[in-house]
Amino acid sequence: MRRKSLEERIAERQAQRPPLVEKGKYFEHGPAKFIFIFLVVFVILGHILGLVLLMWMDIG
Repeated sequence: MRRKSLEERIAERQAQRPPLVEKGKYFEHGPAKFIFIFLVVFVILGHILGLVLLMWMDIG
């Protein structure tokens, strides 16, 4: 009897594991979600403040 190849054993093990992310959930833990939202808000506010500064200085 031959032993299964490494790829076959890995595929079987991965098939038995539960999915990493539940349906409708994109972040596995809270800190990742917090950092993502913080960065998005930071970039948006930076663009808005830069636009206001350019309008105030009448450049552009």
